[in-house]
Amino acid sequence: MEIIPVTNRKTMKAFVNFPRTLYRNNPYWVPPMWGEERHAYDGKSNVMLKDNDYTLLLVYDQGALFGRSLVYIDASFNLYYKSAVGFFGAFECVDNREAANLLLSTSVQWLQERGMTSMRGPIHPIAESWGFLLKEFESMPVLMASYNPPYYHDFMERFGLEKVKDLYAYEADIKTGYQIPERIERFTLRLLESHPELSVRKIDRKNLMVDAEHIWNITNIALKNNWGYVPVDKFVMKDMIRRLKPILDPDAIWFVQDKGIPVGFALGFPDPNPIIHSIKGKLFPTGFLHLLLGKKHLQRYRLFALGVLPQYHGIGLDVLLYKHLYVALIKKQVHLEANYILEDNWKIRNALEKLNLVHTKEYRIYEMNM
Repeated sequence: MEIIPVTNRKTMKAFVNFPRTLYRNNPYWVPPMWGEERHAYDGKSNVMLKDNDYTLLLVYDQGALFGRSLVYIDASFNLYYKSAVGFFGAFECVDNREAANLLLSTSVQWLQERGMTSMRGPIHPIAESWGFLLKEFESMPVLMASYNPPYYHDFMERFGLEKVKDLYAYEADIKTGYQIPERIERFTLRLLESHPELSVRKIDRKNLMVDAEHIWNITNIALKNNWGYVPVDKFVMKDMIRRLKPILDPDAIWFVQDKGIPVGFALGFPDPNPIIHSIKGKLFPTGFLHLLLGKKHLQRYRLFALGVLPQYHGIGLDVLLYKHLYVALIKKQVHLEANYILEDNWKIRNALEKLNLVHTKEYRIYEMNM
């Protein structure tokens, strides 16, 4: 058994295509859009890898590909936290502990040689996914959420990695009868009556980049103390807008304003994964038509982020935002999934549970000192 780093087109093709083989018979895994995935790991153009040190690893046994992993150093993270943490992501492996151990031990060695003192993961900087799925494997993931075999957790624990944080998902299915509690309706009405300076509005398509900057500014202030959060550069924000623009739904993105100035937001989007699954990640020859025609009928949504400036905490603006999101989406009979929610983010968890959302999926991030 040996490790081969990705150094040419042949090994890159093997790295990109390995999940296609691994998940061939799994009905829940959603492939990436293969046209984009082929170029996603190019450090010269990818905003998440640019200016960071990284390597792509493959593990072979007598010519058969058994697994892969991306190992990297996030310079912005270590500068912000004054740390020496290395990361891994894009980890995929057959059910073979020797192969997994070789991938992980090679990752540790690579990071140690570059001065790192701990390794954390999986945090996949390309797919924007965090953690290994720990609960609810018989369910299709939403866009930018993890999916993996259950045995990955055994790999991590036996190698010596330990849980550092769990992330939760909460769900509400309007089609099967979910309703926002009546007390929430009364609360939001009283809130707006007692605070006439507050107003709520949807995102403005005509001024998309202006509103995107509002989200960017609020995010970098409101979430700066969240575990693992690193202030987002503007070019990363613009790349995210580029990726989400084709599926943007104004009904799913809301601002709360104080005298016309945005002070909080809820960012949701329709989940294209059911269509991507059906076209097997291929735009051609007919996949793009399915994607184009099907996106207006999507009924699965992801609540991706919610942020309120600290000076407005405790008022209930998060509930106000969710209520408007719910009212806008109820006519579409959507299934809404809110994730990733930090296990110890009690404010958000309590708010979602008071709104009668159900705790469903869980994801786990591991770490070890080296």
